[in-house]
Amino acid sequence: MSSNISEGSPLVSIRDLHFSRAGRTIFDGIDIEIMRGKVTAIMGPSGTGKTTLLRLIGGQIRPDQGTVEVDGEVVHKLSREKLFQLRQRMGMLFQSGALLTDLTVFENVAFPLREHTDLPESVLRNLVLMKLEAVGLRGAHGLLPRELSGGMARRVALARAIVLDPKMVMYDEPFTGQDPISMGVLVKLIRELNDALGLSSIVVSHDVRETLAIADYVYVIGHGKVVGHGTPEEISNTDSPWVEQFVKGLPDGPVSFDYPAPEFIDELMHGAES
Repeated sequence: MSSNISEGSPLVSIRDLHFSRAGRTIFDGIDIEIMRGKVTAIMGPSGTGKTTLLRLIGGQIRPDQGTVEVDGEVVHKLSREKLFQLRQRMGMLFQSGALLTDLTVFENVAFPLREHTDLPESVLRNLVLMKLEAVGLRGAHGLLPRELSGGMARRVALARAIVLDPKMVMYDEPFTGQDPISMGVLVKLIRELNDALGLSSIVVSHDVRETLAIADYVYVIGHGKVVGHGTPEEISNTDSPWVEQFVKGLPDGPVSFDYPAPEFIDELMHGAES
């Protein structure tokens, strides 16, 4: 952690963020703060830019306007070398897990250590086994990814995400495709690892119940804006029709089920005339 950054300050500060892709507005002036030591959830329906936000925080893409600041550094103003150094303080759990299929569980977790450190093999081995123990998979260290269940693969990916002892871990839809037991294990691990390791966690998800169970603070995004934010209790008891529809999974409300289109009768008549 940067010595000139106080414990009470945000680890990630996003100000007036604008971003568009292919002429479509993804973010239209959003403000978000990720506090140190907390689990912060970024929620919203599919297609609202949640994963894009993680890419902006990681410096994979640049904003059109506004700032993304991580640990006191403006991400999109960093040199390539400084950006790589910053990324080593970030862990990432990809939605797919993204394990290397030809490497064992041990070597998948060891991969970041081999790439970024010169640790002796004995120290590296102990670190890998410690991280696998933390996710309950030390006994699976010799297996290949194809021999793992979906939930096990996601936990191996989590062990890899924390192997460099990052300041922050970003979770991209961690619960997608998981059975109820695996989902429960992941929920418990995210909360326990955050607290035990002193992490700051960003959980991007549209799984409401699981995410609200572990989050300290929640942002709900939609139509390029932050449409609601607060503690899980505040989000659950919101007076915003938009947030209420999302949290309760209501079919009717401000969030339309239909993709924007001309009036149906007008389109039918136009086709008949041509």
